[in-house]
Amino acid sequence: MSRCIALCALVLLLLVPFAAFGGGEEEPDIDRLRVALPITDPDSLDASIASERNAQNVSWQMFDSLVYMNEDGLIEPALATDWDVSDDGTEYTFYLRDDVRFHNGEPFNAEAVRYSWERGSEPEMQWSDRWQRASEVEVVDEHTVIVRTEEPDPVLLSEMAVHWNMVPPEYAEEVGVDEFSRNPVGTGPFEFVEWVREDRIVMRRNENYWREGLPRVDEVIFRPIPENTTRTAAIQTGEIDIVNRLTYEQADSLEPNPDVNVISYPVDRVYYVAFNNLTTGVDTPVEDQRVRQAMNYAVDRQAIVDSLFGGHGELATGMMTSANLGYDDDLEPYAYDPDRARELLAEAGYPDGFEIGFAGPADAYTNFEEVLEAVQGYLADVGIQANLEFMESGRYWDLQAQKELPPLFADSWSERPPEALPRLLGALGGWDASFSAWEDAEIDRLLDEISVTVDETERAALYRELHHYMHENPPFIYLYVPMSFEATRSNVVDYNPRAAEDFYLMYTSIE
Repeated sequence: MSRCIALCALVLLLLVPFAAFGGGEEEPDIDRLRVALPITDPDSLDASIASERNAQNVSWQMFDSLVYMNEDGLIEPALATDWDVSDDGTEYTFYLRDDVRFHNGEPFNAEAVRYSWERGSEPEMQWSDRWQRASEVEVVDEHTVIVRTEEPDPVLLSEMAVHWNMVPPEYAEEVGVDEFSRNPVGTGPFEFVEWVREDRIVMRRNENYWREGLPRVDEVIFRPIPENTTRTAAIQTGEIDIVNRLTYEQADSLEPNPDVNVISYPVDRVYYVAFNNLTTGVDTPVEDQRVRQAMNYAVDRQAIVDSLFGGHGELATGMMTSANLGYDDDLEPYAYDPDRARELLAEAGYPDGFEIGFAGPADAYTNFEEVLEAVQGYLADVGIQANLEFMESGRYWDLQAQKELPPLFADSWSERPPEALPRLLGALGGWDASFSAWEDAEIDRLLDEISVTVDETERAALYRELHHYMHENPPFIYLYVPMSFEATRSNVVDYNPRAAEDFYLMYTSIE
């Protein structure tokens, strides 16, 4: 009897997760790609607002920019067929395609570029700082537009490629930001069909897409499945074609399955605990450099990587990864030294430690709750009582953008451009950046210099100087740079995730 009960329970365990998929009957006889999302739901389907990588991955399937960044990090033409740059590097003249329409039939033209820039630059847009890299957008004629910057900008084109989603002016103006976030319209390879919250996001092939022969499937369905075990079961049973953010144990368990391909790659992403000196952290111990150093010494990050990730990861030395321009390989990560942590706390006037607020997102990243619980435990060992609260990820990122999280909060940051500047500006841009919680005059000075230094060698030297300064004056507890594990069904062709865990499904097909 006990065996029967156990067997029945196992069958139910495997079947129950898929009841959440819902969605009714799917249309037969079409090429359909089903992608699992490791979050409860995106916060927006507008690429100008989507806060997190998964939300951006969903939204960017429906949009294009003027330029495109290929898998090698090189910039290619997209909605602009060509462009000229002025001798002083502050004026870009883009020549636009004359045969592109938005999904709703509106023409793509220079006015759409100007409108998209003005809209994206509004403060309520999460990535407004990326649009504001341009100081002016001028319409020359229907298919020519000039983008101006105050000073030379070495990463303008790469930022444009991954943040400037072109939108149709009439529709965007008519429905407003909130409705556009729910019912987006772009020029991209896939058109929006429906969004059933916590169940599915459906897109169909753009039959009039300007890239000939793309996309290669008729329909894409994104299904939110935040539980790792459920995603693993879904790829094994064929309910899902692509899953990401698997644990290394789950990836190992999938290796013997002939119907599944396991993918692993190093990620250009830094995990960290941020300190807040803009709002909630003002007049708290985290404003003292010695306290922030102590908290870095207090955490045994290698033990965390070994126990939760099977050793698949590197210890972060800052907010740069080894793939980034100017990364200094000679800079050592903070050692695990609780005695030194206690000494520094005593020097700062906290020999008995202190109590402080601490927050993290739930179901956002692989094993992240366990990581933060470990961090909380290590801090407690040196006398710091960090009151850890987990929040639903969408709400968490909204509060982060509003600068309303506690003095300690945890997150991770990846960037699609092959430089750390966008990540650094986004996380350390003070009040001017949506997700920043820190301001430091020396960091500001170095970031300002990097932002206008076109020469790559000079820019690398400035990055190294900043890297060292941020090691001695840490705005974060630096955690780790991980390996990413994903899986596809064996009949999925040309799915190529990038180092920032982003992907473009227009090239992917089903055999």
